[in-house]
Amino acid sequence: MKAHQPIRNIIFDFGGVILDIDPLLTLNELKNLGVDDLDIFQSPIFQQDVMQKFERGILTPEVFRDKVRDFIGIPLCDQDIDDAWNALLLDIPKERIKVLEDVKKNYPIFLLSNSNEIHYDVYLRDLQLRFGYREFDQLFTKAYFSFDLHLSKPNPEIFEFVMHQHKLIPEETLFIDDTAEHIEVASNLGFRVYQLQKPERVRDLFINGILREDLSIR
Repeated sequence: MKAHQPIRNIIFDFGGVILDIDPLLTLNELKNLGVDDLDIFQSPIFQQDVMQKFERGILTPEVFRDKVRDFIGIPLCDQDIDDAWNALLLDIPKERIKVLEDVKKNYPIFLLSNSNEIHYDVYLRDLQLRFGYREFDQLFTKAYFSFDLHLSKPNPEIFEFVMHQHKLIPEETLFIDDTAEHIEVASNLGFRVYQLQKPERVRDLFINGILREDLSIR
């Protein structure tokens, strides 16, 4: 059996790994605003024509809000849409920032997030006001967001982009995500992978900023 290369770089997902989220809170807010058909937001047409395009920066926030209004058939104002959309965002626990700071002392660390402009504005402001970082590139070696790259997970190209930008060797790079589909794509590209599953938390993977040796890393 071939021995694994030591892990020298770590790529983190954001929502569900660094940032706590609860998508049900957004659905509850939409219901409170009079939206009866909540299943529409999980429909293939909404996911493909609206959600995925918004996450890749193909749709602007203005166009996204218009499309939401078209789908639900209710003339909600921009602020109501934004408030409902952002309801799923909880926060970044303080101890998680400390974990990242410690890990960065031992590895180059990267953020790779499927995100959108409306959400980004909220958690960037949270990062600035609560933790004093001007941008995510100060906390991480480099942070990448799908709406900025015009690429999103699980497309292999987004992993390849980060790999080529930083000359990463996949076999020496650990990708941590909570979504099985993203994990599988990264694994197929040769990355080492670890799927974070509740109730496990990021802090459980490290001891004093070093990866635990007993982790079941693929």
